[in-house]
Parts: sequence; structure tokens; C-alpha cells
Amino acid sequence: MVKAVAVLESNQGVKGTVFFNQNGNGPTTVRGNISGLIPGLHGFHVHALGDTTNGCSSTGPHFNPEGKDHGAPDDENRHVGDLGNLVAGDDGTATFSIIDKQISLVGPNSVLGRSIVVHADPDDLGRGQTELSLTTGNAGERIACGVIGLQE
Repeated sequence: MVKAVAVLESNQGVKGTVFFNQNGNGPTTVRGNISGLIPGLHGFHVHALGDTTNGCSSTGPHFNPEGKDHGAPDDENRHVGDLGNLVAGDDGTATFSIIDKQISLVGPNSVLGRSIVVHADPDDLGRGQTELSLTTGNAGERIACGVIGLQE
């Protein structure tokens, strides 16, 4: 079992912890709790760079080693880093557990050393009929992020 963790921070009061677990080459479980969100949907992605020196703006684009269009987590044609939307309740907290078959903690699609990002707006899952829809999902501003690192 390989485990990883990311502690999310922001200058907007959003914070939380995201845990990653993977057995062998099986799917990866992504679970966590993020607070300080506006109630509703928020895009949730792995970004290519583990660089937060300029906050979330330096995390680069979505992690997309296969050069595909943006899509939903269950789509075959999607960025590896496309994890869809988190749902924040009336208290501004999103608690989630996602099982994903494309991201990995080992091999070429490893997310270790990359960033996890929460966006201000809902992810349109590549169905927004705009150019941005196929690259970012029109998910808006990056409101919290953290670097994914190995967990002992």
C-alpha cells in the first residue's frame, strides 16, 4: 500500500487535508475534508506542478500526461488529474471519498510531487461548449491547493 497526503491552504480561509491510498496497481482512493468553501460545487483537480511559491497560480495546468481533453472522472477521454467536483454543504465543508482508476501513486501517472487544487466554481466536465471547457472545465479561480507528498 502506498499512501500520500496533501494539506490544502489558501488566503481565502479554505483549508483541509486530502489523503491518497493505492494498493499495487489498483485504483487510487482519494478522501478528505475541506472547509471554508461557499456551499455548492467546486472543481477538484490534480495540477501538473508541485510549486506553490506563488500560491495556487504556480501549480501549472491540470496533470495531463496523455494529452487528452478535459472531462469527467468516469470519461475515458480526460486529463489524468480530472477529479470532477466536490460538494460543499451549507456549513461550507466538503467531505469526500473518490475511487479513481487513472491517477496513481506509482509509475508514469503518479501524482506524487504534484498539486491538488480546489476551484471557486463548478467544473463543467468538458461539456461547456467553449475552448476553456476542454482545458479547465471553466472551474474558475484556484482557491486552495497543496502539494501531494508520500505519507509514512
